[in-house]
Amino acid sequence: MSTSRSEPELSGLVDDYETLISTTDVELMKRAWRNEKAAPEILQYEADLVHRIKGQIELAESNVEVFKAERKDALTVSLYEMDVDRAHFLLRSYLRIRLQKIGKYLFHILKTDEYVNRLSEAERAFARRCTDDLGNHLDETVLSKLPDNYQSVLKQSVTSEEDDMVPAPRLDAFIICKANQYIPGSDFEPEYSSEIAEMERDLLTFICYKFIKKPLEQGKIDLV
Repeated sequence: MSTSRSEPELSGLVDDYETLISTTDVELMKRAWRNEKAAPEILQYEADLVHRIKGQIELAESNVEVFKAERKDALTVSLYEMDVDRAHFLLRSYLRIRLQKIGKYLFHILKTDEYVNRLSEAERAFARRCTDDLGNHLDETVLSKLPDNYQSVLKQSVTSEEDDMVPAPRLDAFIICKANQYIPGSDFEPEYSSEIAEMERDLLTFICYKFIKKPLEQGKIDLV
């Protein structure tokens, strides 16, 4: 059984929702999604932003139901539903891209503390479960049938000095980026100072990803 809301209550809900929509969280989510999509490596999980976006989606969905129950103008309801769909798309796509990267660089991520610390708790659990399942599958179907020297999931043979069977992100890949502010050469890693002296604001730059890792992590650069 549905209960009708008074006009002041409904007005308060609308005001709350419009206040949330007027914030930059959706734009920040779009930025995080774009950066994650363009970066060759997995970036830091935006925990606070994801939490806020989920809250906004829940509130917006609740308001849409209220509008429908109150038989509000169909166009108004449609506009609110479009906002919900946009936020849903950005959030789902952001999380999906991260899961794809985890699946692609699974073993490399879990053996690197820096990457493990970039994952959410759910992503860590997903990565460990995938590692266990994949390791067991390979051992049962392939590795157990090979000579002892070739039964490693990580190395081609026991003579390998590195984990040469583990794919890693290509940090030397070239990307397109744009600085949010003027960035002097001192903001880049010293080892790359000879490669990039500065970066002008809003100027599209085609550059090696590893050169701009530091300012990207500091939020001074957006990937395109």
